[in-house]
Amino acid sequence: MSDAFKSGPNDTVSTAADASTPAGVSRRSLLKGTAAALGTAALFESIRMAFPGGVPAAYASEAPETNKATLGFIALTDAAPLFVAKEKGLFDKYGMTDVNVAKQASWGTTRDNLVLGSEGNGIDGAHILTPMPYLISAGKVTQNNVPTPMYILSRLNLNSQCISVGQEYIDLKIGVDTKPFKEALDKKKASGKAVKAAMTFPGGTHDLWIRYWLAAGGIDPDKDIETIVVPPAQMVANMKVGTMDCFCVCEPWNEQLIHQKIGYTAVTTGELWKDHPEKAFGMRAAYVDKNPKAAMALLKAVMEAQIWCDKMENREEVAAICAKRQWINVPVADVVDRMKGKFDYGTGRVVEKSPVMMKYWQDNASYPYQSHDLWFITEDQRWGKFEPDYDAKALIAKVNREDMWREAAKALSVPAAEIPTSTSRGKETFFDGKVFDPENPSAYLSSLGIKRIS
Repeated sequence: MSDAFKSGPNDTVSTAADASTPAGVSRRSLLKGTAAALGTAALFESIRMAFPGGVPAAYASEAPETNKATLGFIALTDAAPLFVAKEKGLFDKYGMTDVNVAKQASWGTTRDNLVLGSEGNGIDGAHILTPMPYLISAGKVTQNNVPTPMYILSRLNLNSQCISVGQEYIDLKIGVDTKPFKEALDKKKASGKAVKAAMTFPGGTHDLWIRYWLAAGGIDPDKDIETIVVPPAQMVANMKVGTMDCFCVCEPWNEQLIHQKIGYTAVTTGELWKDHPEKAFGMRAAYVDKNPKAAMALLKAVMEAQIWCDKMENREEVAAICAKRQWINVPVADVVDRMKGKFDYGTGRVVEKSPVMMKYWQDNASYPYQSHDLWFITEDQRWGKFEPDYDAKALIAKVNREDMWREAAKALSVPAAEIPTSTSRGKETFFDGKVFDPENPSAYLSSLGIKRIS
């Protein structure tokens, strides 16, 4: 779409065009010609320009209640669908012509801005760690434990987070088995030095991945190592000065760590749980309830962007978009290989066309399975973020809006084969043989050795 027809937060629409409309040319004719020239991507904007006094009733039922939304993101490659929806005019296409995709400094900042909402100079929705809408809705991570109801409208991706280890452990070439790492950490502690594992938000996905990985090898993440919070974009700098021994985060920070020869990749998280769910597209319930058509328009734009991002012929461009200054602001070289499925672990191990590369759409990557949300809450019960008897399924019924996803998929003419027939993906098996049955989460918890509940 031409920049001439894009509006921003401070733009106003002039009525001068109406004064200069040739005699005998109706607004309807002008609108029809404009729409044909611009295509559907500019339809709603052309309607707004042709009818500055208000959209006619004939169009009102199709138009979003508002064209505005502020969506937060963290500088990570799984936010790519939001970047693409903005850059490719997909928000505009669905009538959301004033969407601000705003960089957040940390997941804590994302939480705080979601609590504020755009009315309080915060944000309406975000690229977000899947457990966060649950923790925020339940008031587990908010000031004074005051809940802010949230919805999950879609998942954004599967796989492709990584756990990285500092260069001081390069001789061990740590992988999925952390037993050798435990011995090295015990030795380091015995010498009087601190040992630390960094993640991005307590109870978030990166916290859960690194805890699972450590605990599977006998390392208690609360007793044997100090678990600290570091914003994603600060991981590499902190590893460089020795702040932590290992960390878990999305790309491009693991790849950048290797390029700077500060550490290496132990595992990509798909090796722990193949095709695991990761980020979500979450929104404040208040925004969605007040503006259901606008929320649906945002969701359709994000889903269409996911479909585009997932095509291998687009991956190089996705990497280039992600690397841009306004998004992640890194060299394309830190993004492109892993975006295209090539994983150089920094230990001599190189995997081409990784089966656990980032997925934005295929294998139902976008659909928010309720069974996956149940696993995240169950793991947060494991580590004390939720009470053992917390009614997880009741919370999921409030937060998970897979019904909206299905409606959007239908509107986008998504093939039936790409729409799940159940809200559960069924039993999930992890690298260490543990099995999560969403019909019996307590049995899963009982099978785990290291945990904070009896």
